[in-house]
Parts: sequence; C-alpha cells; structure tokens
Amino acid sequence: MGEIFSPGKLMLTSEYFAIDGALVLAVPTKLGQEFFFDEKEDGKSLIFWEAYHQNKLWLKAVIDYENWQILETNIISSAEFILKTLKNVQSLSETKFKGINSYYLKTNLQFPADYGLGSSSTLMNNLGKWAQIDPFHLNSISLGGSGYDIAVAKEKSAVLFQSKPEIKYERVNFNPSFKDELIFIHLNQKQDSREGINFYKSKKKSQKLVDEFSDLTRNILLCNELENFSDLMLIHEQKISDFLEIATVKARFFNDCPVFVKSLGAWGGDFVMSSKFAGFKDYFWGKDFTTIFEWSDIINL
Repeated sequence: MGEIFSPGKLMLTSEYFAIDGALVLAVPTKLGQEFFFDEKEDGKSLIFWEAYHQNKLWLKAVIDYENWQILETNIISSAEFILKTLKNVQSLSETKFKGINSYYLKTNLQFPADYGLGSSSTLMNNLGKWAQIDPFHLNSISLGGSGYDIAVAKEKSAVLFQSKPEIKYERVNFNPSFKDELIFIHLNQKQDSREGINFYKSKKKSQKLVDEFSDLTRNILLCNELENFSDLMLIHEQKISDFLEIATVKARFFNDCPVFVKSLGAWGGDFVMSSKFAGFKDYFWGKDFTTIFEWSDIINL
C-alpha cells in the first residue's frame, strides 16, 4: 500500500481578495491529511473508499466506477462529492479508473474537521499526486476557490500565491524574528468558505483595492518587528471589514484585547491570529476560546 501526505495551511493575508488576484501569504501546518492507496486485479471496477478523522472512521463508500454509481455508503452527500471528484480524476488521468481493477483508497485527516486547515485542498493535492494530474485543475473543477491552499500542500512551504491573470506561486522564507510571540486561537466553529466566497463575489470591488492587499502582503512578508507587523494586520483587518461591511473579529469577540486579532481565511470561524500579552491564556480561556496554539505548535516551517 502506497502513502502520500499533504500539510494543511493557514492563510495569513488577502482572504477573499485572493480570488481576484491579490497576492497571498500562506504557511503550512504540521498536521495535514494522509492518503493510502492500493490496487487489485479482481476485474470488478470498484472503489473502496474510507475516510478517517483523526484515525476514527467517518465515511465509508463503495463505488462502481464503470457506471459511476454508489453501491453503499454511510453518508450519501459526502459519498456523492467523492464520486464527483474521482470521476474528475478519471477524466484527467491517463491511468486511473480506466480498466477493471479495484482501488482501495483511504484518507486520514490529522486535525479536527472544524479547524479549517484544508481538508479539501489536502485531498485534492493527494489525489493529484497519486493520479499524476494537475491538482489545481482538479480543485478548480471539483471545488473552485483561488487554489492558494493547493500551492501550500504541494510545496510544503510558506508561499506567495497569485491566482490572476494566471496561477503563479513561489516558495518564500517566512521566518519572522517575533514568531514565538504569535498565537493562533480557534473560534470553536467552522466557517463555510464557499458561503463566504459567494457573499464576497456579490459585492463590487476595484482593482485598486486588490492591489492594496498585494502591497500589504509584500510589506507583511518583509516585517522584522512585531509592532510593525501588528499595525499592518490591523490595517488589513479593517480594510476587509469596511469592504464586507462586517465587524472585525476583534470588535465582535475581543473588543478589550490589548493587541491585534486577525481573521485567517473566511470570516466568522476557524482560526484567528494574535500575539502574546500578560495573561493572554486566561483572557481567551475566560471567553471560552480554549484552543490556543503557539507558532511552534502548529506551523511547519
């Protein structure tokens, strides 16, 4: 049985605006998704799919890929998404799901599904590597989105990413001197990224604003002082708040916090980033936000 691993990701800049070509800075996480695969010459043309969340079985499906039918499953909606995605794999691949062999495919998501670290993007990248197809193309036709998370999973590195006029990305060394002062707090809920993206798309935006986020990303990447980094994060957060006409996460949950708090990805859930201050653990725990990671706990750089 073969094995592939893709790390999860945290999007530090240009959430939403990534879709319109703003420059994104994103980093890989220590936890990600494993993909195990085996193939048997049994003449049945079946796919035996098992998806685990932190080593506990979550989804099981048997799919007939000759007729693309779900023969059995415990969660029909999730199995339908897997069927659609694997059918896309077949259309893009020169070798997978072409004959009469059966495939035994297993995934294991190493982090809780509500963390928003990229359960779908790590799957797309693992399938792309396994089938020797372009994971960006697979992601585009299966899910949509800018694709920045695919770049992180593919490179296993911090990346600068841009989706327009065409996808381009580069590995970057993002190792700020103040990284041990940064913390990541989970908001106890998963935000629906597609719902957030649809809301963003419904609003009129200018190229000037997109360019402003690219400039912020470049400046954030070059920061070597926490104070400057914090100021840029506050500016970034306020710009998106003004555009979306949604209060910042700090205004909603942490109005009396003495330092910056910045959303990471779709607003309203998943993780936020902040920095340490005297009594920071007691402060966040007192508001029932008890999942707090330091840089070294979660970031794989």
